[in-house]
Amino acid sequence: MASQEIEALSSALARLPGLGPRSARRAVLWLVKRRDTALGPLLDALTAVRDRLVECEICSNVDTRQPCGICADPRRDQRSICVVEDVSDLWALDRAKLFTGRYHVLGGKLSAMDGVRPEDLTIGALLDRVAEGGIDEVVLAMNATLEGQTTAHYIAERLENYPVRITQLAHGLPVGGELDYLDEGTLAQALRARRPVD
Repeated sequence: MASQEIEALSSALARLPGLGPRSARRAVLWLVKRRDTALGPLLDALTAVRDRLVECEICSNVDTRQPCGICADPRRDQRSICVVEDVSDLWALDRAKLFTGRYHVLGGKLSAMDGVRPEDLTIGALLDRVAEGGIDEVVLAMNATLEGQTTAHYIAERLENYPVRITQLAHGLPVGGELDYLDEGTLAQALRARRPVD
């Protein structure tokens, strides 16, 4: 039996996404065996993030500075905004280094079942950013779920009166995907978004 403190650490790690009780125990054992080289630096990193973490006042990204590194970067294209549901979506898109503009994190998606209304998201702040001017394009990068597409449609309607181009990420067949393994919704979207062969 482990001590109460070690069990508490295991329980805390087991609540993280992707870690269950067994994986958490393995991680704790690994940290305990390397407490001088791994546990101390991890503790310092967690404390620093806890003490300095803020939500960006411009885009709602999370960072340890205000505004976040993306909004503060002068090399970013200030004329385009990519709207995402959550910070994890922003990080995934930015990791690909294909979008050079700025972002806007909604903090979720519209969902009647979960009681998430437009005022529960940062849609108003997005409209304020667009109303300030200087924005040419708003990219709607919602997930390809019913709620994600409902959110994208709602935002597109709200942006109709602004002089901006509204675009959406393409949906359909993944690279390397085999038709036999794809769901009907993905296939339907791929057929609707078909284009001429170059």
